[in-house]
Amino acid sequence: MTDKPSRREIMRPVQLLGLAFAAALFAGIVTLVSMGFFQQIPAEDVQNALVVALIVAGVTFVVTLVALALLLLAIDPAQVTKTIDRPVLLDDEPDGDAASATAPDDREAGGSSAPTA
Repeated sequence: MTDKPSRREIMRPVQLLGLAFAAALFAGIVTLVSMGFFQQIPAEDVQNALVVALIVAGVTFVVTLVALALLLLAIDPAQVTKTIDRPVLLDDEPDGDAASATAPDDREAGGSSAPTA
């Protein structure tokens, strides 16, 4: 067995809900602090700050869940069981072809990538 996690293990729904909840909690606390909830303010302002913080937290929770769901749609279902052993955004080229991939303009123009004297 390998120590590398599969895509299915990375994308557990409980972890995604936890991430959305953490983002919502952070947004709610920032809203409370910015509206002066923890200072000496009138009771009606405290209630207003709580309502606005709950609305901001709810919107943040929903937006985070929708964004994560859209990002999960970009993954090929056939690759869900494959392990991740390299950065995801790299091309499928092997490391040996890295020298030829660095100068595609020279190859297109008919020149070589080696310097000429």
